[in-house]
Amino acid sequence: MEKLTATNYVDLAESAVKKLECDRQGRVKLTTSQIRNLLDLVNRLYDDARTSNKEEQLSERLQEQVQYVRLRFVYAAGRESTVKDFVEKSEVINYLKWIGGEKERLLLFCRYMEALVAYHKFLGGRD
Repeated sequence: MEKLTATNYVDLAESAVKKLECDRQGRVKLTTSQIRNLLDLVNRLYDDARTSNKEEQLSERLQEQVQYVRLRFVYAAGRESTVKDFVEKSEVINYLKWIGGEKERLLLFCRYMEALVAYHKFLGGRD
């Protein structure tokens, strides 16, 4: 897993999406609704983290939410092979573990997830 930073997360997202499984027309098999459902979970985390305390460490409640999001990603990956391909190639599970209790890491992960969705759309992900 390459270290996620404020200066490389967009490049890492582009690289991950380019590695995703494609159909015969060259479109990414992962659908927009599948990736948007995952982004919605992350967006709730982002909103809660931004509006929560001004501490650098996440509250216990937010750390629990990160764990729940990780669980939902694993569940979605287990249900659908295209989601599993996305989860593995983007390494989102490893990055969710990497967050630990650090607020700045959570915010960076959320931006990475947003970049993944943007590149999915830009590179012709299925609707």
